[in-house]
Amino acid sequence: MSELRRMVSSSNALFVFEAAARSGSFTRAADELNVTQPAVSRMLSRLEGHLGVKLFERGGKGAVLTREGEVLHRRVADGFRSIEIGLREIEQLRDGKEAVTLSVSSAFTTHWLMPRMDRFQRHFPAVDLRFQMIAGSLRGPVENVDLGMRFAEADEAVSAEAVIIREVMLPVCSPGYRRDGSAASEDGNTIIQLSDSSSDWAEQYPPFATGRDGPVKTLSFSDYAVVVQAALLGQGIAFGWTTVVSHGLIVGALVPASRRLTVGSRTCVLVTPRNRQARPVVREIRDWIIAELRAEIEAIDALYPDMGLLKASY
Repeated sequence: MSELRRMVSSSNALFVFEAAARSGSFTRAADELNVTQPAVSRMLSRLEGHLGVKLFERGGKGAVLTREGEVLHRRVADGFRSIEIGLREIEQLRDGKEAVTLSVSSAFTTHWLMPRMDRFQRHFPAVDLRFQMIAGSLRGPVENVDLGMRFAEADEAVSAEAVIIREVMLPVCSPGYRRDGSAASEDGNTIIQLSDSSSDWAEQYPPFATGRDGPVKTLSFSDYAVVVQAALLGQGIAFGWTTVVSHGLIVGALVPASRRLTVGSRTCVLVTPRNRQARPVVREIRDWIIAELRAEIEAIDALYPDMGLLKASY
């Protein structure tokens, strides 16, 4: 920290710089900070002089960051977000609550976590959950959250305590969709796709257990939560990741459209940001999710023992 004080003319200069960089205007930064535009300009000129580089190109297009300015803005913005998160955590502790932010898919939240939210809240009465939602495929960095659910590649190093389950998929549909096609039908199956994932999964399966022999139709959605919802509503067959559809299979809202599993090369994990040490409550929530999903996989394995789901998953 003493090195930072040497490198920066004043801590207030960083607040002024962040406001100007974010707004792209010294005038808007001055309005936000309740100071004059010349005061902002002088503060930033002193900061540039102290650093020995230009941070902004001043002109008719407003305050445009230079390459050096972009580097500083990225780091300052990250630091301010981290400080803001810490201050909010202090507020929650003051009020007897702990805020925990999860970076998870909208599908996992909607179809797996929401049905058991009452149980979660009974188990963690002092936790306020917040979400960073991912609509499509589960990817991207885990930043500014407490836990992130991601798929780790086979050669990716992951701690054993972060592992949830292997990536296992199977075609699923509603009981009504399968029952309606139990007799031979000229109608073809409708395949429900996630638009940013592989579209050839249905071709890798033998005929589905629906009795539909006509031309295949497709529905494509960018949000996997909608893919699963469409299957629940009897609109067709979806490729079901067990981390999302396990609850539907347990309660009978979804049924296998084929008894053959697809086992991917990846592993589903719950990881923490590299720059943040997990708090005890965060580790407890991770362990709770892992245990709850394991219990569901065991129950599904008992319902459909011929699929070998438990063995494939762990």
